Amino acid sequence: MGPRRRHPPDEQLLRRTATDGEAFGLFYDRYEHAVLLYVRRRVATAELAADLTAEIFAAALEQAPAFAGRDGATAVGWLFAIARNVVVDAYRRARVADDARRRLGVPPTVVTDEAVELIERLVATAAGSVALEALAALPAAQRDAVRQHVLEDRSYPEIAAQLECSTAVVRQRVSRGLAALRKEVQLP
Repeated sequence: MGPRRRHPPDEQLLRRTATDGEAFGLFYDRYEHAVLLYVRRRVATAELAADLTAEIFAAALEQAPAFAGRDGATAVGWLFAIARNVVVDAYRRARVADDARRRLGVPPTVVTDEAVELIERLVATAAGSVALEALAALPAAQRDAVRQHVLEDRSYPEIAAQLECSTAVVRQRVSRGLAALRKEVQLP
């Protein structure tokens, strides 16, 4: 087995966004499907989910420099807070936007059949979405440890070095976090 590839933490990617064009791309790749599933479970169509997901990441890109100064916030929690706000705002402005689009004669956004099929396949496997919501509800220390170890495939020693704690502490956080997730999502 070869050496593990280092994955920069989400928070570091957001801090680097202003100077590193690829940093936000990595962040986007990490969470695009999770955000899309989150949104699709809350809106009527795959097309609207795709539009709102793009809006969420555009807002996140604009707000990334402000995130760097937030103490104790995780990037994934921050991203899903933006997602929630965008979805709520979309409901509020839906009627106004539709009226304006019609007045201007602008056709609605068209998403290809292939994209709709992909979105629907992701929704069909939405257990991951439920798990991500449960993950966001964990205490920050457990959430961070589970996210880094499970989602980012980082080793216990690597996480411990970043958090400046022992490997045993990281293992305990991951173990407790996974136990809470199993209970919440009712996994075997």
